[in-house]
Amino acid sequence: MMNLDDYRPNVGLVLFSPEGRVWMGRRVETPPPYNWQFPQGGVDDGEDLEAAALRELEEETGITSVSVLGRTPGWIAYDYPIEAKKGRRGWKGQKQVWFALRFEGDETEVRLDQHHPVEFDAWRWAPLADAPELIVPFKKPVYATVAQAFAPLADHLAGGRP
Repeated sequence: MMNLDDYRPNVGLVLFSPEGRVWMGRRVETPPPYNWQFPQGGVDDGEDLEAAALRELEEETGITSVSVLGRTPGWIAYDYPIEAKKGRRGWKGQKQVWFALRFEGDETEVRLDQHHPVEFDAWRWAPLADAPELIVPFKKPVYATVAQAFAPLADHLAGGRP
């Protein structure tokens, strides 16, 4: 089993539309084509993971009208590439627990200017299966794992069932 002590605790969020598509944000100052990603962020010391997920979602997107559909059972880790390690306070990478959420609000709730600095300059709904091809290459294995884990939810929602 991998030792994750040197990995920063983090949560990732896959926000599903009622039709089973997922919310993706375009990262500010990240060149295409790998500039789309899900909201994610650090977990404060002692913070509950679900609380961290809901906080990060609101900070990065303004969205609060959600219900929790599920989560990954354990940590999914990735290493920072050499060029991204600068300023990372000695962390080797990040360990993430991912949450699947259903958007229950109106799209006018999306406010990308909630976070300072702003993380996303645009957003869209996309098929879950597209996500691994839109993310920076060093995160692609994580996104593939998350897409596989949450594919049954996407299929269920896309089928129009409650």
